[in-house]
Amino acid sequence: MNTVQPIRDIDIVFDIADYLKKENERNYVMFMFGIYSGLRISDILKFRVRDIRDIRNKTQIKEHFSLREMKTNKEKRFAVNPELKPILKDYIADKEDYMYLFLSTHGNNKPITRQQAYNILSDAGKHFGLEAIGTHTLRKTWGYHTYQQSGDPVTIMEILNHSNIEITLRYIGINQDNKDKVMTKLSFKR
Repeated sequence: MNTVQPIRDIDIVFDIADYLKKENERNYVMFMFGIYSGLRISDILKFRVRDIRDIRNKTQIKEHFSLREMKTNKEKRFAVNPELKPILKDYIADKEDYMYLFLSTHGNNKPITRQQAYNILSDAGKHFGLEAIGTHTLRKTWGYHTYQQSGDPVTIMEILNHSNIEITLRYIGINQDNKDKVMTKLSFKR
């Protein structure tokens, strides 16, 4: 299994989003959900419309989402990014509460598989010259850009449920960036 990387170039993030939006709305929303939430794909695929729709006002998205993480079995509550809300609102407007957000075209009300999510992301990445892309790329991209914008590795570590900062910095690609800088700045010229 190859290690996947975050999408470091924000323009490529925008390009992939635009590409997926044009190709398939479900795939676009899955991508946006992942880069705005930092959740694992196994957790993203479990969401149903009722999990995100505000029960008091069915035309709105909840302020916070809650879930029990599959990998850790921990309860997680997180604020919904305001840029993600209109994307989700438009996407679920004509959907029933019982429906999975990322519905498979095979079967009766079943979400797409993790493998299908991988295929979607891998194909989109290859379209833009990215090879080390997979389902964890969404989570890593969230972490990388959150770190770039906030400079707060402790909160990112807590959100990702990592046990220490070193794991988080390695996971989101910051350690690799730092190593690359050290290696490329070395000079023996006079």
